[in-house]
Amino acid sequence: MTEVNAYQSAACAPAAPDADTCILGSIYVGKINHVVKNINAAFVDLTQSRRAFLPLDGRAEPRLLNRPYDGRLLAGDEILVQVEKEAVKTKDPVVTPELSFSGRYAVLIPSEAPGRLVFSGKLDTAVKKRLRDFLPADELTEVLKNASLIIRTNAGELTEKEPLVSDIQKLSALACQLLSVADKRTCYSCLYRPASPYLMEIRDTYTDQFDAIITDDRQLYEETADFLKTQYPEEMSRLQFYEDPRVSLSNLYGLSAKLKEATETRVWLKSGGYLVIEPTEALTVIDVNSGKYSGKKGIRDTFRMINREAALEIARQLRLRNLSGIILVDFINMEEADDRQELLEFLSAQLKRDPVKTALIDMTPLGLVEITRKKIRRPLKEQLEQ
Repeated sequence: MTEVNAYQSAACAPAAPDADTCILGSIYVGKINHVVKNINAAFVDLTQSRRAFLPLDGRAEPRLLNRPYDGRLLAGDEILVQVEKEAVKTKDPVVTPELSFSGRYAVLIPSEAPGRLVFSGKLDTAVKKRLRDFLPADELTEVLKNASLIIRTNAGELTEKEPLVSDIQKLSALACQLLSVADKRTCYSCLYRPASPYLMEIRDTYTDQFDAIITDDRQLYEETADFLKTQYPEEMSRLQFYEDPRVSLSNLYGLSAKLKEATETRVWLKSGGYLVIEPTEALTVIDVNSGKYSGKKGIRDTFRMINREAALEIARQLRLRNLSGIILVDFINMEEADDRQELLEFLSAQLKRDPVKTALIDMTPLGLVEITRKKIRRPLKEQLEQ
């Protein structure tokens, strides 16, 4: 099985996946189709039937394989790119010339300007110091000669250095192997493809946010077991195979009903209030309503309570539905500035628990709360409809 290993060989076979195949994180030898100067971007053919959008934002110098880079990209150039955003609706996937390799605890970025060691902003100062002390000086210096490193939030749970050091070593070996074969591969070759998306979710989910991994599909169980044994043997105890002929796993947990709820417009809150979630092409709008609430609290306390409950549920729904991009939330209006500030601080704290980069921007003069969430994979509803 080739996609079980998160650090799959860089010398994988050329690939031409169909339109429904997840290619997020894959690295290709693409060909520049044409450059559009007025939007500072280019379109790249990843395969003969799949095109991608390449922003020319100067984040990294393009790695051309057919000629030395002279500051220009020309139609027909062969370029090494990585898919950083999946295709969404009518939009092509987005690629970048800045390659990165992610593990559970670290991200390695081969670079023309190496040497950076960056820690996740979600880690506090004491944790950063502990993790920095975990890294052997000699090995770290060697890795940073050709790459930069980002230490991920998940590393904060470590109490010993071996998992972090092992993660970095595997990523460094993978990057070296890929770059050593890149100039020998033909155009449209896929040099690297990460493990299946569900395995990446297991890798990236904070370990304190789940108790077990349960499946009733034998093939998925074996793939997951292989992945965990190879990469994270300490997590094997969480993997369970469900087999009960009387009740299916889906019925036991009510998965069909929960998936239906996760795609509905209205989400009820325990207080009797509700959310209305309306994704559009440009952004997602979420409206908070008091609904059926009929408690005895005063108006101020009622609105504070419902808004707080709504903030907690909104953070959950963003992750559950994989909503991303620009998100506007219309909370119930509160007159007191202190109440509004308290709400923003509470919502911000909930959003920080999201493994996907999510930021609370501010509250507009009209009282709308602005949130951005990094676009990576397609929303849940689109995935279910494919």
